[in-house]
Amino acid sequence: MAISPSKRELEKKKQSKKQEKLKRKEERKANGSGSFEDMIAYVDENGNITDTPPDLNKKEKIDVESIAVSTPKKEEVEEVPLQGRVEFFNENKGFGFIKDLNSAEKYFFHISSAPDNIEEGNKVIFELERGQKGMNAVRITLQPKA
Repeated sequence: MAISPSKRELEKKKQSKKQEKLKRKEERKANGSGSFEDMIAYVDENGNITDTPPDLNKKEKIDVESIAVSTPKKEEVEEVPLQGRVEFFNENKGFGFIKDLNSAEKYFFHISSAPDNIEEGNKVIFELERGQKGMNAVRITLQPKA
């Protein structure tokens, strides 16, 4: 079986690439890749990688207690009920939005946190709780009509 000229050329290229790779490897071995100390990298106070070790005189003392590893502790804050008005309510789907009368913020609420007879336009008293997508109005009660 005869080898075509293009296959011969490809084989020659493969062999020359192998030889070049081997040659570079030998050069690296001969020059020495350096000592372990030459390969060490440091991170400076700004987060940049550098080859010089940090100056221990500039070391800043950090209070270990001030580091928050997880969510901060919930502080006991007296919750004042907020006043608002039902801006939107979808009776079929069982949710709506209440607009806070003081801050004009709108908060989501579910029918499970509201009285059954709630309607759009009702003035309500409510509290806030963190939900999956932000603050939610909970423990909703209707304000007596004046």
